[in-house]
Amino acid sequence: MAGQSRYETQEPRFTEEEAANYKRPSPHVLIVGAGLGGLYLAILLEQANISYQVFERATKIKHLGAVLSLNCNILPSFEQLNLYEDLLKISLPVTSTILYKESLKKIADMTFAESLKKILGYDFLVFPRPELYDLLLSRVPKEKILLGKKVMSILQNKEGAMIRCSDNSSYHGDIIVGADGAYSGVRQSLYKQLSEEKMLPACDAEQMAVNFSTMVGTTDSLDPEKYPLNAETDCTYSFMVGDKGNPYTWSTFSAQGNKICWGVQVQLSPKAAEEESFRNSEWGPEANEAIIKEVYNFNTPHGKLGEFIDQTPRDRISRVFLEDKLFETWHHRRTVLIGDACHKLLPSAGQGAVTAMQDAVVLANCIYEMASASIENVEAALSEFRQQRYDNVKIQYESSKTKAKITYGQAWHERLMRHVVFSYMPKSMMEKTLAKDGEYRPQVSFLPLAPPRGKGPFFQQKPSAKYLKLEAEKAEKAKAERVASEESAASETAK
Repeated sequence: MAGQSRYETQEPRFTEEEAANYKRPSPHVLIVGAGLGGLYLAILLEQANISYQVFERATKIKHLGAVLSLNCNILPSFEQLNLYEDLLKISLPVTSTILYKESLKKIADMTFAESLKKILGYDFLVFPRPELYDLLLSRVPKEKILLGKKVMSILQNKEGAMIRCSDNSSYHGDIIVGADGAYSGVRQSLYKQLSEEKMLPACDAEQMAVNFSTMVGTTDSLDPEKYPLNAETDCTYSFMVGDKGNPYTWSTFSAQGNKICWGVQVQLSPKAAEEESFRNSEWGPEANEAIIKEVYNFNTPHGKLGEFIDQTPRDRISRVFLEDKLFETWHHRRTVLIGDACHKLLPSAGQGAVTAMQDAVVLANCIYEMASASIENVEAALSEFRQQRYDNVKIQYESSKTKAKITYGQAWHERLMRHVVFSYMPKSMMEKTLAKDGEYRPQVSFLPLAPPRGKGPFFQQKPSAKYLKLEAEKAEKAKAERVASEESAASETAK
């Protein structure tokens, strides 16, 4: 039919150029979303010399969000990518976590960072989210990131895949990666197709649960005489819990540059959650002045919370709703989802960014092993990706729900749970739990593995057989060239 896309025809056909591309050893990957997971995947594909483009719906890069934490579950891959030393420059190790009542009376003081580093091999590093974003962004060639590209639909078949954007542009590739967040346009388009084909599980059609709302920000550099945070050497995480009748919890982290990363959470009632469930949860500068007025005079160890809100530019304050859901469908044909697009975790466990980056590592490993961009190879790679990731993500998902109740919960049984955990759980048990959580740490299979750190046992990453073969061939070639050079030099000397 005239004007019909080749992705909509019943009998797809190759052009001569497409037929050549189809047989190439590696695919062209369309990454939708320039968040942390999308950028990390781009960096990995850049290292693997795999063709890709990144499509971001925002027309300009926005520096939003407050504090983030990375740990041993992802830091080995940072070492492999030569990002670790740069990360340390913007980070501080968490040396203590202190829980307070609203009056600043201490509930619990947990300081065991030194013993944990011996067990895990790495500190728990914290930093302002915008600074990590800038670090990752600096490692992706600018020409490979296209801004103002809101994906409206996807098309895919045996020949390849295509995305269509709101500006009427379209782009072709072999694999589409939906790294576009909790309200993923790629997921919505994919699930619409699957629903029409009666292939979408009923649970994936259900909306995400909305149980909490949060507002976060990071101050500009503060006067060190007025706010002596000792923020050049370590970080203290202070967490305040509202008294009965106060639904809020709030927190502060000290950060490099004598800054404060702060956050406010409120548990939503079922009615409020239902009203908010339709809202988009992407990061955005939605400063909520009504909430600011409510929390302005809340106590923190460093002063009133309002002092830090006032020293945070309003366009760097984000108010978002915290949903959670573990989707069952992560991929179909040539399309795959990563990060919040397929598993939205609550931030209480500090694993949202970590799991998205782990997705990127494992997906890059699977794509690297593909012999060609055929539909059979693509489907096998994406299936292997989910198989490697799902069980671990499910553990982290359940953990985030439990920790949210302990950390943010205001119901009487959640307050009781918090009291028991922080008042009576032995330090040794906490360390054992954290050590168990630190076992899973996937690495990049096509780069030299990071050395083992900590006491273990840990997940043992197997290097890629393809990578080892290529490295052996390089070594053999270098040896042959060296021998030839030495023989040539010896011949010249003999003359």
